[in-house]
Amino acid sequence: MKIEYDPKHDIMNIVFIDEKIVESNEVDGIIIDYTNDKRIASIEILDVAKRIKTDPLEAMNIVIMKEKAEEIAV
Repeated sequence: MKIEYDPKHDIMNIVFIDEKIVESNEVDGIIIDYTNDKRIASIEILDVAKRIKTDPLEAMNIVIMKEKAEEIAV
């Protein structure tokens, strides 16, 4: 996964899969890009600074949890 922020254009892009994008849907300035097999490839957020209260670069707090989810017995 890769997270990019472009302060000049105030756009944040979260890339999950580096594959060809075949479809995109936008809702209220949030664009979701899909691969051929309907997996989410990336999420692009427009006008990031208008959506949060602080500077986007200062607001980033990345936490990585490497635990595997336990299976839930039904």
